Amino acid sequence: MSEMSFEDMLNESFKTIRTGEVVTGKVIDVKPECVLLNIGYKSDGIINRSDYSADNSLDLTTVVKVGDELEAKVRKVNDGEGLVVLSHRDILTEKNNQKIQEAFDNQEILTGTVEKAVNGGLSVIYDGVKLFVPASLVSDSFERDLGKYVGQEIEFVITEFNPQKHRIIGDRKRIIVERKAAAKKALLDSIKEGDVIDGTVKNVTDFGAFVDLGGADGLLHISEMGWGRTESPKKAFKSGDSIRVMIKSISEDGKIALTRKFPDENPWVLALTKYAVGNVIEGKVARLADFGAFINLEQGIDALLHVSQISTERIEKPADVLKVGDVIKAKVTDLDAEAKKISLSVKALLNEAARKEREEKEAAEGEVVDAYTDSEEETPAEE
Repeated sequence: MSEMSFEDMLNESFKTIRTGEVVTGKVIDVKPECVLLNIGYKSDGIINRSDYSADNSLDLTTVVKVGDELEAKVRKVNDGEGLVVLSHRDILTEKNNQKIQEAFDNQEILTGTVEKAVNGGLSVIYDGVKLFVPASLVSDSFERDLGKYVGQEIEFVITEFNPQKHRIIGDRKRIIVERKAAAKKALLDSIKEGDVIDGTVKNVTDFGAFVDLGGADGLLHISEMGWGRTESPKKAFKSGDSIRVMIKSISEDGKIALTRKFPDENPWVLALTKYAVGNVIEGKVARLADFGAFINLEQGIDALLHVSQISTERIEKPADVLKVGDVIKAKVTDLDAEAKKISLSVKALLNEAARKEREEKEAAEGEVVDAYTDSEEETPAEE
């Protein structure tokens, strides 16, 4: 038997490796862009940054140190410079693909980091594996700016898994829809008409405000914003305001109507006494119309002063003699508490004042006549 040279014996002592084989090595050197490993082979192994992580900006010295053991797959036995090209990322990908497969089969919720916004959706990294969340599945409402998600962690379920074609699709919308539905059901199960709860103004429109009740939104219509007249919802509320509301009604399909007309603040409760027909009241002109003026008597109660009742003289239109903010005194001529309508008349007051003045004048003149007659009767006849 021929004797083996030292080099032959040294080479014999090393194991053989093949492309695609999984090896375990000990880190002997780390640079920001690569890691060197002793894999028990005649050549050391090298893991470049791109073969370690999908993050092309990752500094490997922050995640690996000398002495660590790493598992890797052989990509090339010789890179041309005597090193074995290894991939730690392939090992992680295979393991994570198995985890993703199980999550896909069981429809588990996963959490990944948004790498970037791409055309039509989001590129997300989950344990080193890239997947795609289409724009239509990012939220339950249209998202104009997908860039705001970059760097954020988001939850999703896997709806399509085909690692051979590198096609993994995530769905975030489903989670949002299901959670909102559960929260809405919980809210609807816990509230009833007449309940007073706190909410947050979510959006204000010309016709009302949508209020987040913590599980569902309710509509506070402009006509229900208070006992008084609300000119503009956008002047009364803004997004983010915390307000107290009462559940007015809940429809069969779960729509919630709200009100701020709290019964204990209803000004019409005492209206029958305060504004009984015949009472003289004072109010402020709130707004003008061609047919009359609306007079604010107190918060929540307006009365109508018809154009024909503004004066004893003929008035073409209220704006000829009145302006918003004027304080007027008038007599209540009609009250319908159920319909919440009060009619006023300045004319009646003026007529009453004129009649009283006339009566007083007539009474005074009568007293003068009576006095004159009495004095004539007391004068002695001439002899």
